[in-house]
Amino acid sequence: MSSTLSRLLLGLAIGLAVGLIYGWVVQPVQYIDTAPDTLRLDYRSDYVLMVSEAYTREHDLDLAQRRLASLGPQPPVAMVESAILYGVDHEFARTDLETLNRLVTDLRVVVPQADSSGGS
Repeated sequence: MSSTLSRLLLGLAIGLAVGLIYGWVVQPVQYIDTAPDTLRLDYRSDYVLMVSEAYTREHDLDLAQRRLASLGPQPPVAMVESAILYGVDHEFARTDLETLNRLVTDLRVVVPQADSSGGS
């Protein structure tokens, strides 16, 4: 009985080892073209910074909002504020923080437009 149990445990250990080696070394998972909403906080902050830099050049607030919307359902203002807090905590350059601040200021000024269809 103990030899059967020892063979079973040995088989499980070998199977686990082979499975881990195959999954981690031979054919690991490769993420390609993932959505921005799956990014870690540091990369999300970098993405928001890139959006704010593009906004500084393009001055297209609607486009900036659409780009930020790809990060998830959170309001764009909250995303930029989160990036600013991350930037302060991780000592982003002053110019980067100013760029983020310009975007968040302009986002706060935007007033949602009322439905102009005239329907009730």
